[in-house]
Amino acid sequence: MTQPRVVAICGSLRTESYTRKALAIAVEEAAAAGAETDLIDLREFDLPVFDADADDAGDADPLRERVARADSVLLGTPVYHGSYSSVLKTALDYCGFDEFENTTVGLCCVSGGGFPVTSLDHLRSVCRSLNAWVIPHQAALPKARTKFDGDDLADEGDTDRVRTLGRRAVEYANIEPDPACIESTENVGATD
Repeated sequence: MTQPRVVAICGSLRTESYTRKALAIAVEEAAAAGAETDLIDLREFDLPVFDADADDAGDADPLRERVARADSVLLGTPVYHGSYSSVLKTALDYCGFDEFENTTVGLCCVSGGGFPVTSLDHLRSVCRSLNAWVIPHQAALPKARTKFDGDDLADEGDTDRVRTLGRRAVEYANIEPDPACIESTENVGATD
């Protein structure tokens, strides 16, 4: 097996983003497990709201190139109104089957409140529609402002969940894909 490549996409634009901090921990663990890693900070990309007539706008091509090279992709998001962030949605809209089909995906979210699971369910559905293989383990950090001590997680259980996500991204990077799911075959742009 060749060295797996794990790419993380941070769906937060905040300077002191808890999402970015959590992904950095997962990426560090993926590197320790033998992966080549890349943390994509969407603050560094010019990605206008997606327009299918201008799907190469801004920095769409460099984003797609970095994601397409991944064996595993970690998606991180803060919770906004019970779902994932618009900046992550825009980034995902610029990507598609070329970047995600048969790719392993891990999910992480942080929440200011106490229930961050719905956003993970929404992301899981998006990834299934792109025929990605989503890692069963996911990392959720409710009440994120109480979870960090600087750049580190303060609680051992939270640390273990986020680090496990990074390890699973490496362990399952080259998993044999399942047959296409119904969600992906009904998605416009499906290859089957």
